[in-house]
Amino acid sequence: MSLQEPPADLPGFLGLISDELGLELTEEEAHADLDALPSWDSVHLLRLVMLIEQETGRRVPVSAVLRARSIARIHTEVLAAAGARPVTRDGAR
Repeated sequence: MSLQEPPADLPGFLGLISDELGLELTEEEAHADLDALPSWDSVHLLRLVMLIEQETGRRVPVSAVLRARSIARIHTEVLAAAGARPVTRDGAR
């Protein structure tokens, strides 16, 4: 899969994480603190940054990602860096 930008919707971002990193996360888990995710560790964070950079061809703002405390917040930071906005559950941007 090659993307111009990361999926704008959180379910799409979670699907990318599932497909490429093998981590099945619910939307509820995506909003939880990373420390609360039993399967999450710093290696997953590095793999996620690498995956997004490979898929989009863009650099990821690692400092913003490191400050993010949830997958949902990482998603928002990555989209902001790409000049995009997240799609809400009702489909609005």
